[in-house]
This record gives sequence, C-alpha cells and structure tokens, in this order.
Amino acid sequence: MTGTNVTAGRSGAGSGAGSGAVGAAGSVVDVAISRLKQRIGSGEFTPGHRLPPESVLAAELELSRPSLREAVRALAMAGVLEVRRGDGTFVTDLRPERLMSAIGSFLDLAQDTALDEMLECRKVLEPGATALAATRIDDAALDGLLERMERMRTLQDPGELVREDLAFHADIVAATGNRTLQSLVSTVSARTARARMWRALVKSDVLAWTHQQHMDIHSALRARDSLGAFAAASRHVGDVERWVRERLDAVREGPGGPSA
Repeated sequence: MTGTNVTAGRSGAGSGAGSGAVGAAGSVVDVAISRLKQRIGSGEFTPGHRLPPESVLAAELELSRPSLREAVRALAMAGVLEVRRGDGTFVTDLRPERLMSAIGSFLDLAQDTALDEMLECRKVLEPGATALAATRIDDAALDGLLERMERMRTLQDPGELVREDLAFHADIVAATGNRTLQSLVSTVSARTARARMWRALVKSDVLAWTHQQHMDIHSALRARDSLGAFAAASRHVGDVERWVRERLDAVREGPGGPSA
C-alpha cells in the first residue's frame, strides 16, 4: 500500500510538471527550491547538515534530478547551501552576514544607474538604525565614536576619510546588537562608497561638514535621544544623497547641462 501511494505521488508530480501550472522550467525549479527551503526551515536540514545524494534527495522530494540541481545551484548562490566538490552539498551556517554577502555579490553586478536606489536604501536604513542605537549604545562605544571623529579631523586622504566614515556608521549600527540589521546596512553602505569617495574628492568643505554632522549624531546618541538621533542621521544621509543626485543629474545631462 505504501509503495502504491509513493508511486502515485511521483506520477502525479511528473504529470504536473507537464501541465500549465508547473509546466514551465522556472515553475518546476521554484517548486524544487520551495521544497528544499521547507526542509531547512523545519529544522530537518540544520546548519552544517550534509544533503543526501542527488538521486536519493530527488526521490524524497519527488523531483527530477535536473530540477533539483537547478534548485541547489540557486540556493548556493543565495548563500543557503554550499557545494563542496567531491564532498557533497551542505547547509551553510545561515548567518545573516553570509546571506547578505550573497546579496551583495548580485549588487556588485549592478551599474551606476542602481546608485539612486542604493542611496534611497541607505536613507531608509541608517536613520532607523541610529535611532535604535540611541536606546542601546554604551559609554565605551560612545567614547570610541568620539575618538574616531577626532581622528577623521586629521585626515587628508579622501580614501582614508571615506573608510573612517564607513566605520563610524558601522560602529553605530553595531551598537544596536542586531546582526541582521548590521549586515543590511553594511551591504548598502559599501555600495555607496564610490559616490562618497567622489564627493570627498571634489567637495572642498567635506571634512568640516562631515565632522559637524557626525557631532550632531554623537550628541543625540550621548543624550540617548532616539528621535534626535534619527533626525541627525536623516539630515546627514539626506545631504549626501542630495549632493550626489545633483552631480549625477549634471553628468547625465551632458556638457550642456548645469555645471558639476
């Protein structure tokens, strides 16, 4: 009886693969991905778990081997699975930073036209993270931020300035204690670094401007003022975004457009 049920189930799955609902290759692979994710989400396949051999897993999931192979490839690209040649396929540790790193790899392929969206993402994420940090940051972290700001005041190299600026904001987000938020902000922030470098190279008062706005953020954090921290971070990120957008618009309009 059990054998009959399994056979029927596989037959149904096979006929479904030829139907309109699951007929397209993409739909079949989506089903395969969904079934693998269910196993992982349920805890049956835990972090570090080695998946069964392809033939065995395909039979268990009632999938064709090519569909399973495509699903494994997709989940490996997403940082959920790791294929080790000659050793098998394993569930990764599923840490947020690993998954965000995988997303970042896709973002690296984006052209500069995606910069607008990255700037918007930063404007959404960083002020909220800074507001949360105001409720959790300790005195040691505040002192560390102050030391970093003072160090930034002595820098002349734009590259060093941008690296310190990235670290300043990363330290604030780290103070939230939320690793997923850290990974999200880091992924977005890193992909606006080139634009911030550009700004540091051509804007004459960038050092004084950056220091003052960082001081405003630090003061709000020191006061544990969540709303004030949100507002200060919003002004800071918004001013950077506005400056970059103006320059990008000028570049896109060409030589006849507004002066950069």
